[in-house]
Amino acid sequence: MLIGSRAEPWIRGLVLAALGLLLGLLMLLHAKIPNRPGNLGSLVETFLPWSGLGIAVLLAGALRRRSASATAALLLPVVVWVHLFGGRFADRSHPGADLTVAGHNVGAANPDPAGTARDLAASGADVLALEELTPQATGTYEKELAKTYPYHVVLGTVGLWSRLPLSDTRPIDIMNYGPLAETIPAGEKTAPNRALRTTVTTNRGPLAVYVAHLGSVRVNPRAGFWTASRNIGVQALGRAVAAEKITRVVLLGDLNGTVDDRALAAVTGQLRSAQDAAGDGFGFTWPASFPVVRADEILVRGVEPDSSWVLPATGSDHLPVAAGISW
Repeated sequence: MLIGSRAEPWIRGLVLAALGLLLGLLMLLHAKIPNRPGNLGSLVETFLPWSGLGIAVLLAGALRRRSASATAALLLPVVVWVHLFGGRFADRSHPGADLTVAGHNVGAANPDPAGTARDLAASGADVLALEELTPQATGTYEKELAKTYPYHVVLGTVGLWSRLPLSDTRPIDIMNYGPLAETIPAGEKTAPNRALRTTVTTNRGPLAVYVAHLGSVRVNPRAGFWTASRNIGVQALGRAVAAEKITRVVLLGDLNGTVDDRALAAVTGQLRSAQDAAGDGFGFTWPASFPVVRADEILVRGVEPDSSWVLPATGSDHLPVAAGISW
């Protein structure tokens, strides 16, 4: 009877134990999850930090069942999660920055573009990138930001405002890229209005700045995690960054994905995340009311991120992001 009593906690909760091991293996081997069909691998990687919530749920179940086996099985996912994300809870920032940059998807449906512009102007950013500009609201942003930022450029739905001079601005076509794009008649191609590249003249030399709003992603029963237009943009943007002659580069934008998503490797393989290098926490930005992913990024090359943070909410469905950089 005594032996049976000792064994019982290990027998109870075997299903929970199996689920714990499966969760750990999913986290450990996420890069092996195929992306076809339905981009399942990318979908898992987008929300991978939230696997910690699964650990909490399984732990609650294990404690309720008083299951030793289920509790022990959770050791694997806990160790893997801490390895993957534990470092993001440390404050990696340090004081001092030569330049502060900020970016914001201001939202096409933003009910208060003037208030959003004033909030962003008060952020202290030297360089400010905006995405999802509309013809109706662009004039408001230009008017409200003019006093703080004497230099600015707008190309389609993206723009850059700066305290420092801008030059060599050009669009980056992230919509018509790849072999299929060559077969589309010129009159049917999408206007290259979602990304730009410009040079900011600083007292430490030129800084190449890219602003991008990659294509939207969707989750639906037929296509799964649909990322086709975004992935085309990633490849085009990656090619542009690879060809950049200026050694110091900053990319600000709504990537409609996270740096953990393998599909963004053409960009994230060349640039480092300011949030990962010098932030505190995950820095989630979307949706603004309850952020669950960091879709808005500041990526750099040739400069040192000193700090990275999320700015307060505006009238947009995204939160603004900012970073201090030095060189």
